[in-house]
Amino acid sequence: MDNPFFNNAAIFPGAPAVSQDVESLDTALAANVWAPYLLTAALAPGMIAKGSGSIVNVSTMATRIGMAGLSVYSATKAALESLTRTWAAEFSPAGVRVNAVAPGLTRTEMVLATVGEAGAEQFAKTTVLGRLAAPREIAEVILFLASDRASYLTGATIAADAGRTAV
Repeated sequence: MDNPFFNNAAIFPGAPAVSQDVESLDTALAANVWAPYLLTAALAPGMIAKGSGSIVNVSTMATRIGMAGLSVYSATKAALESLTRTWAAEFSPAGVRVNAVAPGLTRTEMVLATVGEAGAEQFAKTTVLGRLAAPREIAEVILFLASDRASYLTGATIAADAGRTAV
């Protein structure tokens, strides 16, 4: 692994579009789009100068399926996926790969605090594997994308969602 970094920041403002407040939208844009944009703009020149590196952005499966109440979250993460492809086109000729991972619901304290155990189990039933991800499973995908084992991947978004968006 040579010069990897990943953009993992996220704000998750869940609300119907008609009741989403501007402050939450601005906060989500700042964390989910502007922060990775500015970090990448600051770190990519050094990677380009070295002729190598890997940037991994963390998106969400919610960019691929409509989920009520997630318009702001899914739109900001869709913007990050678009940046992933654009940055791949800009940086990869200089040896810097840019990819993203789009996790499904993952069994974390934040997820359980947001949807509760019963909500998490209901969601798990909608996946092909019938369960939520363990945080380590998502970390393994990120590590793969950052590693030399993914040396032929750039501009890709890998769905790590137990098949939820595939079927």
